[in-house]
Amino acid sequence: MVEGRAYTLGCLTRVWRPLRPHPWSVMSAPAQSAFPRYPAPKSTIDPDQSRSWLRRALPVVLAHRRLLLTSLGLSLVGLLVQVQIPNVMRLGIDDALTARTASLTGYVWWLAGLAVAAGVVNYLARRYLLRTAYEIEYDLRNIMYSHLIRMPFGFYDRVQTGELMSRSSSDIRAVQMYLAFGPSILVQCLIAVFAFALMVSIDPLLAVVAMATMPVIALLGVWMRRAIFPVSWLIQSRLAQVATVVDENINGVRIVKAFAGEQRQVSLLASAADRVRWAYRRDAWIRSRWSPTLENLPRLGLALVLLCGGWMVIEGRTSVGAIVAFNSYVLMLQPPFRMLGMMIMMGQRAAASAQRIYEVLDTRSEITERADPVRTRIRGEVEFDGVEFAYPDGTVALRGLDLHVPVGTTVAVVGRTGSGKSTVGRLLARYYDTTAGAVRVDGRDVREYALDSLRDQIGIVPDEPFLFSLSIRDNIAFGRPDAELADVVAAAEAAGADGFVRALPEGYDTVIGERGYTLSGGQRQRVAIARALLVNPPVLVLDDATSAVDVHVEQRIHAALRDLLQDRTTIIVAHRLSTIALADTVVLIDDGRVAAQGTHGELLAGEPRYRDVLATMHTTAAHMDEQVVA
Repeated sequence: MVEGRAYTLGCLTRVWRPLRPHPWSVMSAPAQSAFPRYPAPKSTIDPDQSRSWLRRALPVVLAHRRLLLTSLGLSLVGLLVQVQIPNVMRLGIDDALTARTASLTGYVWWLAGLAVAAGVVNYLARRYLLRTAYEIEYDLRNIMYSHLIRMPFGFYDRVQTGELMSRSSSDIRAVQMYLAFGPSILVQCLIAVFAFALMVSIDPLLAVVAMATMPVIALLGVWMRRAIFPVSWLIQSRLAQVATVVDENINGVRIVKAFAGEQRQVSLLASAADRVRWAYRRDAWIRSRWSPTLENLPRLGLALVLLCGGWMVIEGRTSVGAIVAFNSYVLMLQPPFRMLGMMIMMGQRAAASAQRIYEVLDTRSEITERADPVRTRIRGEVEFDGVEFAYPDGTVALRGLDLHVPVGTTVAVVGRTGSGKSTVGRLLARYYDTTAGAVRVDGRDVREYALDSLRDQIGIVPDEPFLFSLSIRDNIAFGRPDAELADVVAAAEAAGADGFVRALPEGYDTVIGERGYTLSGGQRQRVAIARALLVNPPVLVLDDATSAVDVHVEQRIHAALRDLLQDRTTIIVAHRLSTIALADTVVLIDDGRVAAQGTHGELLAGEPRYRDVLATMHTTAAHMDEQVVA
């Protein structure tokens, strides 16, 4: 599963980067079509890990400062308009109703005009704010994805798919919400400053009374922020665990059903969901404890205004209109402070999510390029010089492997299970770096080449091929999206896939199911072989690429491959006797080393370990052929 995920992301790098023509292709070379590319993110996350999460995300926000500032400016204008409404009401009550020195109609028209103006301005502000939010989310998702496709196989050996999906979706959404809406909420809170200024201009003493609860609200907000952060981290982490369980059960649904494990998996998901429920209940308890206090303290200001203001009206020190205006201002302060409480909770969840995102972004790839990597067409001479390698989990695969494959030679690599055969191709394409020793192509260490240039010229067909939920044609043309149908068909014919493809309802335009499971194992392997042949690389690695096809189909594939393998360096990881017949040389690997090398006849005559491996291969192949026929 891990290898499949890493292979998929490795394939997608060909789509992400600009496509280049393959001048060495023997097939027809149509004019390079313009491949659609989405614009790159305008900025990226600050790599300085010593800064706060918000400072690190600031470049992404500033990249969209025009939209954001336009939204915030309109919000500020809307607030200035809105804060005038209670003052106009005060003047209307005092002048038109109490003193009767002015017409009430004029004040009514003023109130209606201010309300319409506030509505239009707030609509525009909201529209620009949402656009800013989506632009920030777009950048964050692309920053995360572009980082993931650069990560090597070893990264995916350690990290679960559900974790990556959670951090690429819900965590990004939490950060986006805060980065976009946080500044807007702060601007909305400025209404308290404007309202207080107008209240002071009306009656300073009553203004102090109305704002008496605000320091308490600020203190409660600090306490609430400290309580929310650990729970926010826990929620996001446990949501990722649920996503992992769901992902594994969807991808492994055939295994679950084959072993009647549905109830166990439901129980596993229920256990993970219960942990999420506990975290959410803890979060709800904290919210229920603090939020009502934050929201209702401003209403206490209403009682204070009525008590003190009423006494002042009786004493003749203020007017009835002032009391109405102050009540309106206190009510106007409630939404911003309610949003302030929401912003505190959003901020803590965003901080927890940002840390989880940064854990991924701060993970450096062990597979790095030189400052001036080599980009050249390779001839195909391959050499393993004292190569040692261990997988990230500590499994030792190669122990001083020495192997030389001349240009245009076909070599079959055989050995017992776990001897390190498949690792040869993975190191050659630099999916992993060697622990010791060197892998060379045309005399250069593979670490000297640009990764995309190297992998473009090394075609690997894994034993468990991954196909996308696309048409057969699109799957075969994945490495060359601009390929003509004739080229796709030629590759399919060479791989022995043309016959069954044409028998499908829509031929090459038939859309296959997820991971290609609507096809048989042998059909998937043939499509994968065609995909590699269409790219027509100078070096080809077939990792047991025909294990799932029956003997007769394999013979037809081999007949077509014999011509295509001419003048091409090919490494065949062989698990069948028939596959060895394609090779010029056979290499026996035992315990991570080359135990013997020569022709099939030479090894058969003089190497007992080779005869043992052949006997095992014969038994295994017979069993697999029975399964394929069945």
